[in-house]
Amino acid sequence: MKLIRFLLFPFAILYDFITSIRNFFFNKKIFKSNTFAIPVIAVGNLSVGGTGKSPQIEYLIRLLKDTYKIATLSRGYKRKTKGFQILKNIHTAEDVGDEPMQFFLKFKEITVAVDADRTNGIHKLQELVTPEVVLLDDAFQHRKVKANLYILLTKYDSLYANDFLLPTGNLRESRRGANRAEIIVVTKCPETLSEIEKNNVKKQLKIQPNQKLYFSKIVYNTILKGEKEIALDTLIKKRIILVTGIANPNSLLQFLKTKEIAYHHIKFPDHHNFTASDIKEIQKEFTREETNTIILTTEKDYVRLKEKVDKLYYIEIKTAFLEGEKSFKNDVLKVVDVKF
Repeated sequence: MKLIRFLLFPFAILYDFITSIRNFFFNKKIFKSNTFAIPVIAVGNLSVGGTGKSPQIEYLIRLLKDTYKIATLSRGYKRKTKGFQILKNIHTAEDVGDEPMQFFLKFKEITVAVDADRTNGIHKLQELVTPEVVLLDDAFQHRKVKANLYILLTKYDSLYANDFLLPTGNLRESRRGANRAEIIVVTKCPETLSEIEKNNVKKQLKIQPNQKLYFSKIVYNTILKGEKEIALDTLIKKRIILVTGIANPNSLLQFLKTKEIAYHHIKFPDHHNFTASDIKEIQKEFTREETNTIILTTEKDYVRLKEKVDKLYYIEIKTAFLEGEKSFKNDVLKVVDVKF
C-alpha cells in the first residue's frame, strides 16, 4: 500500500496545484465567500477522517444549546437523500448520514440539517428555523461560506505537519491551509502530556501568533447504552463482538485493552452502509456462542445498525481538554456574543 501511494506522488503534486489555485482565488476574493448575519462556526481538519469532529461538534452543542438557538449543518456523507433536509423522526442514518443522525437522536432541542451546499443550507435554516448560531460539521475546505470562527482538528499521533497530500498522504489540502484557523485542537492526546511534548507539537505545527492551540483527549463513558444500560466493567465477563465502521478505531481498541476487555473485531470502512451480507456475517459470529455474548459498536455505527442487529450496545465518547478549557470556551463565546 505504501509503495502504491509513493508511485502516486505525481498525482499528489497535481492535486496540490489544483487546491492551491482554488485557495488563492478565494484568498484574493476572485471566488466569492458568503458571510451571514448570524455566527457561523466551522469545525474541520486537513486530513481525511478520524480526528474527532463529531465529539468536538457535540462539545460545542453542549456549550451553547442552553443559551442560544443552535443548528448543525453537515454534508450528510453517503446519504440517500439529495439537497437540503432538516432531520425528522422519519429519517434514518441511510437517508441523511450517520453523524447528523447521531446529533439528531442525542440533542432533541437543536435543529440538525444536511446540505452539500452549505451556503444554501444556511439560507434555508435562516428562512425556516431562524437559528442564532450555526455549527458547520466538516466544513474547513468549504470556502464558499466565510465562517466567523474556524476550529481545526489534528490527531496527536498523526499531525498534519507530518503528512502529505492525497493520494500519497491523507491531506485534503496543503498544510498552509491551517493558517485559516483561529483555533487548532490536537485531539486524542495521551492522558498526560508534558510541557516539552506540547511545545514540540507547537513547533511542528508552526502555530501563528494569531492562533490558539489546545490539547484534548477522548473520554469513554463507563455506561454502555443499547437494549438497556450496562456497566463497562461487566464486559470482562462477556464475549464481545466489536463492530466498527469508522476511519480509525485504534483509540477504542487501545481503551478496551487497558480495561482488559477481550473482543473479536469485525472492521468495516468509514461511514460504511451495512449490507445484508454484512449483517449476516455479524450474526453468524454472534450465533456461534449466543450465551453471554453482546455486540459492541461505536455511537456513529449504532445509528446505522440499531434496526438490523440484536443485543447491540454502543460506547459513548466525549472530548475533554487537558488544560485551558475555560480559555477555549471564552474564545467560542466571544465570537458568538459579538453578534448579539
